[in-house]
Amino acid sequence: MKSLRLFILLTVLSSLLLACGSEATTSTTQTGAAAPTAAATEAAAPTAAATEAAAPTAAATEAAMATEAPAAAGTLVIYSGRSESLVGPLLEMFEKDTGIKAEVRYGDTAELAAQLLEEGDNSPADVFFAQDAGALGALNDRFVTLDTATMGKVEPRFSSENSTWVGVSGRARVLVYNTDALKETDLPASILELTDPKWQGRIGWAPTNASFQAFVTALRISQGDDAAKAWLEGMLANDVQTFEKNGAIVQAVADGEIDAGLVNHYYLFALKKDKGEV
Repeated sequence: MKSLRLFILLTVLSSLLLACGSEATTSTTQTGAAAPTAAATEAAAPTAAATEAAAPTAAATEAAMATEAPAAAGTLVIYSGRSESLVGPLLEMFEKDTGIKAEVRYGDTAELAAQLLEEGDNSPADVFFAQDAGALGALNDRFVTLDTATMGKVEPRFSSENSTWVGVSGRARVLVYNTDALKETDLPASILELTDPKWQGRIGWAPTNASFQAFVTALRISQGDDAAKAWLEGMLANDVQTFEKNGAIVQAVADGEIDAGLVNHYYLFALKKDKGEV
């Protein structure tokens, strides 16, 4: 496959800035404000599970067989694991500033990684704009080395050791809560405390969501596999409420269906933007 320049949308858990094992809760703001969770980063080296997640699928195989001809000169083909609503305006700015046309294929990061594997040398992709590092294990050694100036724009811990990808933005993994049900002083100092019986049936999560899975990888790295497994089993035993997506969790918290939930921080701001103070 052609060499790719990889720009990965890095998810940075804000508590990463503390020492390993530190899980201090930051101060929160009014109504549903959030407190950082486990001290770890989704930019950790891909695990075996992450590699499996990028394994070729039937859909990817079909897409590879239907690969179009190489893009015309002056066109940059981008595979984006981030949605068009989030990165579309950014790519429009890129086109305006450079005069280069961005031809974008949007999709799930893991599925796009599998598609790149299937396409091999016939891939038209120039850039892989991934949501996180979780699906990159199977693509190791398939990217070009980025220059020092590009790599130097972020701290080394937010990029690959071999200079093949670099983080371009960050987000916090937080505990959003209903201020009618909880006070800031009621919040746990650590996510590990959410297995306490007093939280039974009161917490929501989205285990099939990619950001949650990356969060679990971070938990495994920072706390160890045994501790991560014990926490997951403890949460299940504590009747954690399951949702498909982060947005549904925030809405459930706002509606009083649950008292708190594990989400990415910006979902709270999105709800406030749509519905005002909640």
